[in-house]
Amino acid sequence: MVDTKKLTINGVQTAFNDERNLLELVRKTGIELPTFCYHSELSIYGACRLCLVDVKGWGIVAACSTEPQDGMEVKTHTEELREIRRVALELMLANHDPDCNTCPKNTNCKLQTIARQHGVYEVRFKRTLEPQPIDRSSRALVRDPNKCILCGDCVRACSEIQGVGVLGFSGRGAKTTVIPAFNKALADVECVNCGLCATVCPVGSLSVRDDVNEVWKVVNDPTKTVIVQIAPAVRVALGEAFGGAPGSIEVGRIVAALKAIGFDKVYDTSFTADQTVLEEATEFIQRKTKGEHLPLFTSCCPAWVKYAEHFLPDLLPNLSTARSPMSMFGPTARLVLPKMLGVDKKNLITVAIMPCTAKKYEASLDKFNDEDGQPATDYVLTTQELIRMISEAGLQFNELQPQSLDEPFNVKTGGGVIFGTTGGVMEAALRYAVEKIQGEPLENFEFLSVRGHRPDDKAIREAELDVKGMKVRVCVVYGLANARLVADWVRSGEKQYDFIEVMACQMGCVGGAGQPVTNDWDIRRNRSEGLYKADKMLQLHKSQDNPVLQKCYADYFEGGIGGKTAHKLLHTSFHNRRRIDGMKISVLDDAGAVPEVKVSVCVGTSCYVRGSQAVIKKVADYIQDKALGHLVKLEATFCTEHCDSGPMVIVGDNMLYKATAEQVIAEMNKQLAAVKV
Repeated sequence: MVDTKKLTINGVQTAFNDERNLLELVRKTGIELPTFCYHSELSIYGACRLCLVDVKGWGIVAACSTEPQDGMEVKTHTEELREIRRVALELMLANHDPDCNTCPKNTNCKLQTIARQHGVYEVRFKRTLEPQPIDRSSRALVRDPNKCILCGDCVRACSEIQGVGVLGFSGRGAKTTVIPAFNKALADVECVNCGLCATVCPVGSLSVRDDVNEVWKVVNDPTKTVIVQIAPAVRVALGEAFGGAPGSIEVGRIVAALKAIGFDKVYDTSFTADQTVLEEATEFIQRKTKGEHLPLFTSCCPAWVKYAEHFLPDLLPNLSTARSPMSMFGPTARLVLPKMLGVDKKNLITVAIMPCTAKKYEASLDKFNDEDGQPATDYVLTTQELIRMISEAGLQFNELQPQSLDEPFNVKTGGGVIFGTTGGVMEAALRYAVEKIQGEPLENFEFLSVRGHRPDDKAIREAELDVKGMKVRVCVVYGLANARLVADWVRSGEKQYDFIEVMACQMGCVGGAGQPVTNDWDIRRNRSEGLYKADKMLQLHKSQDNPVLQKCYADYFEGGIGGKTAHKLLHTSFHNRRRIDGMKISVLDDAGAVPEVKVSVCVGTSCYVRGSQAVIKKVADYIQDKALGHLVKLEATFCTEHCDSGPMVIVGDNMLYKATAEQVIAEMNKQLAAVKV
């Protein structure tokens, strides 16, 4: 029998067992102590000093960092405590940008809410804020240091949950700030654009980049045909902003809202999620059969891909080359729709509604542009931004009559829909791969062992399947710090897997930073459960059974799944980003030129002693002799993380090991010839 301990809170006796601190126990009794710096999934920091309580015999202590003890007498709102909180709030406001009306967190700001709750209507202290420039360099996020209250939530979330750590404290005393490394812009450090920092930020210091106005312009441009895709996770979260229950499926009303806003056609990203399954699972089967580059890591999450490029470059050959569903949609749509809709491809604008901030960064990558330079995805809006567009258009969301998605990208299977939750990509791929390997239809399409919305949910889950005598070992993980742990197991040989699904956000895309903000695990689980309910309600559950997708391959993709057209339009490559951007030196500079080929020679110590300097000189001389300065950009870079294989040279996207000047020149000429053709 468990010995239950008791204490009193405001005179009421309360039992406790495993609560970590007084704050959790006080909240359990229905009292909401204010705090900025406390999150149950982060380490205890105790910086904001708002959750103070008065413990008899102890005095005033921070509830978040004090363990409950038997017999304690706790008070939460004495006159002294109330005054301390008001003073703390006024001091924060004195060093805070007061322009709340234009702040992206206006009406959803914790500082606003707590100040109002405590009756802080004026600031008695002299304002000390020295305005700092706003960092808008990132494609995904905006950092406004003028609104920072030094709670440290972003610092701990980036380090502890994502294992990235691009934000940290700098300075001392009144000069303390939170900045990226070396005070660089977010775009110039190892930020993976996951947006977790913006999710935990209680004020407007970190927010999602807003592209709503740009989308309004194209929607209202009569010369453009604007189509939009809706990601799976959006349908189970958007309704929350209009009073709906988390997990309630609102596809019909979302379509109606998008049509009312002015989008010409509304499609489902789940269609190309089915497409991703076919490409990625086919790649897995080929690698498993040959025993090459295993385990295969999924590549649908752009934050994970960028993390791997920065921190795990040796594992890049293990990433699936299949693009994400969002980035498959653009080229597929431009292949099919111009003739079907009678529009010029150049006037076809693609917009994506995503639960993810990193998708904004993904859409900006040149590698996804077509041969005419047109992006696969022109604009990305988060769920939050679509909510704002709906409100700005004056639409009463709950009164809209549901409408249907448009053909042909409206047909999907449950495999495509469950992509939006942790374990969903793995399960969808297994529904295809297992059936393909065993050569007969699956009797049961569900793989419950990889699901992550169950009561025993874990951030890292493993399963082993026996497929016709072939053992398939899989792993599902969310949170990039957890992904790093799994990667270390793989590197050391401690564990062996064949297939690994990685998602950066907690519980997967349903918990993405572009969704309505929540730190409630039950809300994330309800969203996840909503996707599995949608799967059950559909007639088709396996991506390979999508008849429209099969016809699309037959009519438009030479070579079918994994074939010539698919490889060109639906696959990608990755490159090492180990060093901070900008650490390069231009060797030859032809002002105003737009180079066709870039040649990067590593001049790090190991490559230098192996002759990289001589390679640079010979290549530079060749470029000058042949007058190729307007076509080739030659630069020195400081590390490619292949120190034992130098000199290392990157020509275009090709990496040359132990390179000679002659090899570099030959590859350079080869790429120049291909460009001219």
